[in-house]
Amino acid sequence: MTHSFLLEIGLEEMPAHVVTPAMEQLKQRVINFLDANNLKHGTVEPFATPRRLAVLVHELANQQPDQDLEVKGPAKKIAVDEQNHWTKAAEGFARGQGVSVQDIFFQPVKGTDYVYIKKHIAGQQAADILPGIKDVITAMTFPTRMRWNKYKLEYIRPIHWVVALLDHEVINFQLLNIHTSNQTWGHRFLGSQITLAQATDYQQALADDFVIADPQERQHLIEEQLQTLAQQHHWQIEIDPELLEEVTNLVEYPTAFAGHFDPKYLQIPEEVLITSMKDNQRYFYVRDQDDKLVPYFIGVRNGNQQHLDQVIAGNEKVLVARLEDAAFFFQEDQKHDINYYVHQLENVTFHDKIGSMTEKMTRTKIIALLLAQKFNLTAEEQQNLQRAADIYKFDLVTDMVGEFAELQGVMGEKYALKFGETPAVAQAIREHYLPTSAEGVLPQSTVGQVLALANKLDSIMSFFAVDLIPNGSNDPYSLRRQATGIVRILEKKHWHLDFNQLQPQIIAAWQQTGAQKQLDYHKHVSEVNEFLTERVRQLLLQSQVAHDLIATVTTTTVIDPVAMLQHAQVLQAHQADSQFKEDIEALTRVLRITAKAALPITQVAVNPKLFETASEQQLYQEVQQLAADFAQRDNDQQLQGLLALQPTITKYFDDNMINAADDQIRYNRLRQLQQLAQMIQVFGDLTQLIVK
Repeated sequence: MTHSFLLEIGLEEMPAHVVTPAMEQLKQRVINFLDANNLKHGTVEPFATPRRLAVLVHELANQQPDQDLEVKGPAKKIAVDEQNHWTKAAEGFARGQGVSVQDIFFQPVKGTDYVYIKKHIAGQQAADILPGIKDVITAMTFPTRMRWNKYKLEYIRPIHWVVALLDHEVINFQLLNIHTSNQTWGHRFLGSQITLAQATDYQQALADDFVIADPQERQHLIEEQLQTLAQQHHWQIEIDPELLEEVTNLVEYPTAFAGHFDPKYLQIPEEVLITSMKDNQRYFYVRDQDDKLVPYFIGVRNGNQQHLDQVIAGNEKVLVARLEDAAFFFQEDQKHDINYYVHQLENVTFHDKIGSMTEKMTRTKIIALLLAQKFNLTAEEQQNLQRAADIYKFDLVTDMVGEFAELQGVMGEKYALKFGETPAVAQAIREHYLPTSAEGVLPQSTVGQVLALANKLDSIMSFFAVDLIPNGSNDPYSLRRQATGIVRILEKKHWHLDFNQLQPQIIAAWQQTGAQKQLDYHKHVSEVNEFLTERVRQLLLQSQVAHDLIATVTTTTVIDPVAMLQHAQVLQAHQADSQFKEDIEALTRVLRITAKAALPITQVAVNPKLFETASEQQLYQEVQQLAADFAQRDNDQQLQGLLALQPTITKYFDDNMINAADDQIRYNRLRQLQQLAQMIQVFGDLTQLIVK
């Protein structure tokens, strides 16, 4: 015999972004509770709206299974005295297990007899266990929490009711001042209180009272309504997945509607219109068949078709007010030139410990021009980069960005073009923010890529210089995201940078121009290197690269993110080779010996005249041949060249005692191995690699 169990938590409206993760959390916590209590069950069906979190457990067992146990007690020598009478230890053990000493028997464990009893434990009824699910409710965690009334419980929103129903039977417990019941509530405005006859009535009973409890069903309904409106008006609707999920979690009974605004607002850049509709009002914007934005929008109300015309009029009024503001800002911003805005940045603080936005731009420009030389940008690209670096933050002080902060960079590009800047400069202004998320779109232009790198690197170095370093989950300035952006841009372009060398070069350039502003950038060079290396590790982990391989390529003195990523790829590609284990063991033997070596400073070159065996000469010749063009080879060719040395290395160690009695011979052999080790170390610390 199985049952259906319903648990519903009724709340004040939750923020949309909390609904889906809270629903999944409740489902998993209920499953964990049932499993921990050994209650077998079928599927656990989750439900969620802004006002409720619920699960419906199907095929829940009537009770726990009975258990027949053999319980071990004290050793026989403790349980029985010399007269073969039961001791108090045996009597206490039997009493504690609810049996008598007559039920005791003995079993050997590793040659010693111990007391045992057989115990039958009847499984508890599900109805007796389920009141403990109260702890599941109170254990829920949320990104933000609140308290209400006199209660100490902190929750995402105040709890108004709790339904706990096993088939038709209420599971009684009290949470705060709320007693569980079989009564839930329908739609806040269209519905009423609902008495559930049994747990399986839940979804249909709510649907009859204007609540679609299943988020997937609500989302599907919204998509169908959007498609219907699109077909009726011959529109194209770009359905953003994040917006769709947000709208789904804002309503309990969705009804899509189309609104209109004056075509004159289409003169405003469409990014402003889209931001006003999508980000500010949660509307879907629409295009015609020629992919042009049209003066309409689609909203989703929390209700039915009743009084929909009034709802449309109200939404139109709200949107037009925002568009009026946008149109005004757009016109006002064009009354000044770029130089005016750049000058205003002197009064804008980047950070009170670091300095103004103007000072940041000065530092960024120095980095950008240094990178331009390293990456061999053309003269035209360098000219565009220099101009972009001079002005790239100017839109921060425009009225439009002041009102629509999410348009920073976007409006910089729009205004730059209107003020006569080249398309390359305008594009770089927009792209320097990219990527805006860990997996976001990367800059596409070379000038934009270099400016983005310079801007991000300045931010990381500057915040580290004033000891504002991310710690644990605390990263208020998004430095991890910016570091990930640096690594991803470099990877896309196959640009190699050794940050161990680059940072001192940047600091020296800042000092020469007076841009350093008394901040101690030298203090945290190693921490910045490790910070960037950690982003490489995270990218490799996301690519399912093994931990030992990640440790291998990131344990290096050359902080070149692209080289680390490429070396991991090459090593991973060769791990299945039949000779890989033997080849790597030969190379790591070289590394281990040289790591312990202490060569005198005067011993700087290998002297072939000191060779005593043919294998010394052979290794010398092959290493010299490999070293001649090692730097010009690609990563795969470098690794294959090193792996091919395995027979020669093995023969070398078989024939030669490295720690020879003669100092000159010993140092010569160590120097010979050290030259080889320097090439091996290009791939990191191969001693960390686990080979099978």
